[in-house]
Amino acid sequence: MLAVSFVSRLDRLQRRHPAVGMPIGVVYKYIDDSGGYLAALLTYYAFVSLFPLLLIFTTVLGIVLVGHADLQHRIEASALSQFPVIGKDLGQPHQIGGGATGLVVGIVGALYGGLGVAQAAQYAMNTAWTVPRNERPDPFVGRARGLLLLTTVALAVLGTTALSVLGTSGAGSLGVVLRVCAVVLSVIVNTTVFLFVFRLAPARRLSYREVAPGAVVAGVSWQLLQTFGVEYVGQVKHASATNGVFAVVLGLLAFLYLTSVITMFCVELNVVRVDRLYPRSLLTPFTDNVRLTAGDERAYSSQAEAQRAKGFEEIEVTFDGEPARQPPDEAG
Repeated sequence: MLAVSFVSRLDRLQRRHPAVGMPIGVVYKYIDDSGGYLAALLTYYAFVSLFPLLLIFTTVLGIVLVGHADLQHRIEASALSQFPVIGKDLGQPHQIGGGATGLVVGIVGALYGGLGVAQAAQYAMNTAWTVPRNERPDPFVGRARGLLLLTTVALAVLGTTALSVLGTSGAGSLGVVLRVCAVVLSVIVNTTVFLFVFRLAPARRLSYREVAPGAVVAGVSWQLLQTFGVEYVGQVKHASATNGVFAVVLGLLAFLYLTSVITMFCVELNVVRVDRLYPRSLLTPFTDNVRLTAGDERAYSSQAEAQRAKGFEEIEVTFDGEPARQPPDEAG
């Protein structure tokens, strides 16, 4: 009885205070959408596309910057810092280069993986925003939109790479100032990219204001992941050659999955805030013996309506029992 009383008090607290109820709503929306599986899908295609992209990158640099080995090395190190778990072993051009053949293979692999990432991102965001299936883009429009997303991300990577090179080019106190400025500008660039992606990927008309909170959190989180990922690389360097390879692969998968999970939570943050999917009944994931809130009913209704496959199909959602009773913060 004591546990039941505690849960009831906690439930009443989070229903009355949006500062508590909204984070719980984000977590429950992530669970409703099977966010872990969506993040795993993003991770798979990101992993598949990453190594071909590195192949293209190092091959092109080897062609363009012939005779400028130092500049080539600095650019490569700056680009690889976007994925710090990779470490130094995969950052040597002669290990993943391949001339014209390598370039062709890299382009094909990168397009497959890159378009896969873009398609997975659109699917994940359409799921989060509960876009009905009949309103989602067809395969041709979806891939065209995916190419636009890939181009935007590629330009952002080039921009942050340039900023990273600038941040490491200074010396003394000026170098510290340049590094700080480079980090701040990188966060701004990353946030701008997330802002664009969060608005363009879902097949729902959204304003920049509606997706801004999640984009800001995602941009800052990406910069933090880049910073603290270096700590993992330091541990990988002490592993043996064989164990180091496995550690790099597993570490990279973990890094990409963590990035995908954070991205999905940022998307869900926007959805919950815009569609008012909070507060949620605290025990809804565990039992049917609950009184649903208005946020619960909106969440479950939109989830059902998202399964509409044809425009002439009608889906009506009703709930048995007492209607949801709005807490004071939702009334009116």
